[in-house]
Amino acid sequence: MEAPKNSFGPSQNNQDAKLHFLDYWRIIRIRKTVILAVFLLVLLTTTAVTFILPETYMSTARIEVGKDTPDVGSILTPQAPMAYDPYFIQTEFEKIKSTKVLHKVIEQLNLQNVWAKRFGTDTLKIGEAYKILVGQIDLRQSRNTSLIEIRAYSDDKAEAAEIANAIAKEYSAYRKDARGDLSDSGIKALEGEYLKQTTEVRTAQQKVDDERAKVGISDMGDAYFTQTTEPETVREIERQRVGALAQYTQLNAVLERLKSLEKVGERSELRKALPTTVADPHMERYLDDLAKAEQQYASIQNDFSDEHPEIIRVMKVMTTINKQIEDRIDGIMEGMATKVASAKRLADDLETQFDKAKDTDAKKRKDYAVYFQAKRNLENQQRILDTIFMRLLAEKVDANIPKGSSVQIVDPAFVENKPVRPNIPLNITLGAIVGLIMGFGLAFFIEYLDTSVKTIDDVERALQAPVLGVIPQNVGSLMQEGPDSPHAEAYRVLRTNLLFSRKGEDMRTITVVSGGAGEGKSTTIFNLATVFAQNGARVLLVDSDLRRPSLHKLLNVSNSLGLTNFLLKQNTIEEVIQTTNLPTLHFLPSGKLPSSSLGILNSNQMRDFIVKARERYDFVFFDSPPIMGVSDASILASEVDIALLVIQYRKYPQVMTLRAKQMVEKVGGNLLGVVLNNINISQDSYYYYYSGYYYDYYSKHEDSEPAAKNGEAKNGEAKKPERATTVEIKQKY
Repeated sequence: MEAPKNSFGPSQNNQDAKLHFLDYWRIIRIRKTVILAVFLLVLLTTTAVTFILPETYMSTARIEVGKDTPDVGSILTPQAPMAYDPYFIQTEFEKIKSTKVLHKVIEQLNLQNVWAKRFGTDTLKIGEAYKILVGQIDLRQSRNTSLIEIRAYSDDKAEAAEIANAIAKEYSAYRKDARGDLSDSGIKALEGEYLKQTTEVRTAQQKVDDERAKVGISDMGDAYFTQTTEPETVREIERQRVGALAQYTQLNAVLERLKSLEKVGERSELRKALPTTVADPHMERYLDDLAKAEQQYASIQNDFSDEHPEIIRVMKVMTTINKQIEDRIDGIMEGMATKVASAKRLADDLETQFDKAKDTDAKKRKDYAVYFQAKRNLENQQRILDTIFMRLLAEKVDANIPKGSSVQIVDPAFVENKPVRPNIPLNITLGAIVGLIMGFGLAFFIEYLDTSVKTIDDVERALQAPVLGVIPQNVGSLMQEGPDSPHAEAYRVLRTNLLFSRKGEDMRTITVVSGGAGEGKSTTIFNLATVFAQNGARVLLVDSDLRRPSLHKLLNVSNSLGLTNFLLKQNTIEEVIQTTNLPTLHFLPSGKLPSSSLGILNSNQMRDFIVKARERYDFVFFDSPPIMGVSDASILASEVDIALLVIQYRKYPQVMTLRAKQMVEKVGGNLLGVVLNNINISQDSYYYYYSGYYYDYYSKHEDSEPAAKNGEAKNGEAKKPERATTVEIKQKY
C-alpha cells in the first residue's frame, strides 16, 4: 500500500537540516575552549618554527625543449608532422635529474668540496652530493608550453643561480652529444646490415641460377615469371570436358524420353513431342499437310460415299503423308542416337586428356617448386636490400644537414636577493587553518566519546520518558532568591508539567531520585517544594537521605531531631516537623541515623508516616540518596505516588541514567518524567527557549518598572534580597 504523501515534507526536511546545523554549532560553543587552545598551540608552534628556519634562496632558469629534428627536411624521407607526446616533458625531467647531467654539474661547480666544508665533513662522495643536489632542484613545466623551469634552492644566493645555469647548460650539451652518438651508431648499424644483406642477395641469386639450369626452364630473366603453362592447360581442358559432359547428358535425356514414348505402341504421342523437342522443318511441314488433308476429308465425308473418287484421293494423300512422317520420325531418332554417341565419345576423350594434363601439371609443379621458391626468396632479399640502402642513404644525408640545438636557454638564472623560504605569511596562514581543523576535529572527537546526556532528545530517545523540566546552572535556594527570581520560573514550569502529567489528583507524595551523586536532586526537591508552597499549597519537605542529609543546610537548621526519631518512636510527628519562612512549607529533617537502623525506611512505620503526611498536607516531597548506590531510593520510589529522575547535564553516561530508570520501574515505582539539571544557557543555545526566555522576559520587565523609592533599587534595577546567614526556623508545635 502506498504511503500517504506528506504535504509538509519539504519544510520538515528544512527544519531537520537546520536543527542538524544547530547541533554542530552547539558543540562548537561548548567546546570552544578546546578549539581555541588547539588553534593557538598550532599557530604559535608554526610561527615559532617559521622564524627559526634558515633562509633559502631560489634562482630559476627557463629552457625550451623540443624533439631532435633537422633544420631542413630530408629529401629521401620527408619529415612528417611531430605527433603529440604527453610523456615527453616528464621524460626530459628524468633526464635532467640523471647522473649523466648532475654529476657533470657537481664536477663543474666543485660542489663536493664546497658542501663538505659547509657540512663540516672531510670528504663528500659523488653519490652523496648527487642526492643533496637532487633535493635542491625543482623542475616544472610552464602551462601549455614546451618550456621547463629549472629551480635551484640554496642557502647561498649566488650558488642557487650557478646551479640553475649549470644544469641548463649541461642538459643542452647532453642532448646534443646524445643525438650525435645516436646518428653515428645508427649509420654504422645500417652499413653493417647493408653488407650482410648484399651477401644474402648474392647467395640467393646463385641458387636461382643453379635451379634454372637444373630444371631447364627459360623465363628470360623475367622477375615476374613464377609459373608454367600446364595449370592453364588443365583449366581449359576441364572447361571443355564439363561442357561436353553437359551436352551429352542433355541429348541422352531427350533420346531416352522419345524412346519411352515410342515403346507405348502409339506413335501419335511421339508425333506431338518431336516438334517441341527437335527443331525439324520437314517434320513440321508434314504435320501441317496432314492436318490440312484431315480437314478436307472431314469436310467431304458427309457429302460423298467411301467409293467416291474424291474420298479415295484424299485418303491416298493422307496415307502418303503418314508414311512420310513415319520415315522422318525414324530418321530423327537415328540422328539423335548418333549425336548422343558422338557427345559421349567427346566427353570420354576430354576426360582422358584432363587426367593426362593433371599428371603433367603435377610433375612440372614438383620439378619447378624449388626453382620458384628460390626465386621468391631472391625477390624478398633484394627488396630488403633496397630498403636498407634507401634508409642508409637518407641517414647519411640527414647527418650532413645542419641541425640547431633541441634545447634553448630562454631565460638564464639570476641572483635573487629575497629568500623564498620560509614563507612567513603562508606558513602562518596554513598554521591557522591546520589549527582550526585540528581544533574542530578534536572537539567533535571529544563530543563523540562523550556518552553523557546532552539534549532533551537524548533523554527521550534513550529513556523513553518525557522531560518535565530544564533547570539552568547556578540555581540557589528559591527561598532566599524570592518568588520573582528568574530561576523560579524554571521550577514553576516543572511544577505545571508535573501536575498535568500525573494520572490523578490523589497522587501527592513525590520523590526525586538520581543515578549518581551530585546531580542536584536535593536542590531540585527543595526548590520544587518551595514553588508549590509559594503557590499556596500546604507542603511538607522530608529529608529522607539518611546517610548524607543536606536539606537542613539549605534551611540552616539543626538535624538533631528528625525522621529517624519519629520512625524509631522516640518523638512524635509534632515534635520533629519544623516551620520555615514560608507559612505553607514545613520541613522534616532526617535526624541522626543509628548504625543498627540502616533499613528503617523499609518498615511499617515509614509507610504509616507517608499515610499520615498525605492526610495533613497537600503535597509531600521526599529527598533520597542516589539510586545506584543505596537501596533507600528504590524503597522510597516504590512507596510514594510519583518519582522524578534528575539527570545532570553532561555528567554521567546515558547507560547509568538508563539503569537508574530501570531500577525505579523494577520496584514498581511510578516514574513520571525526567528533570534535566545544571544547563549552561550561556554556552548551549539549544536550551534557550526552555529557560533563557525567562531571563529576557524578567530583565525587560524590571527595566520597565519605575524608579523605586525609600531604599528600593534605582536605574531600573530591582533590589535583590540580602542573603541571610541564618534563616529563622520555628517549630510548628
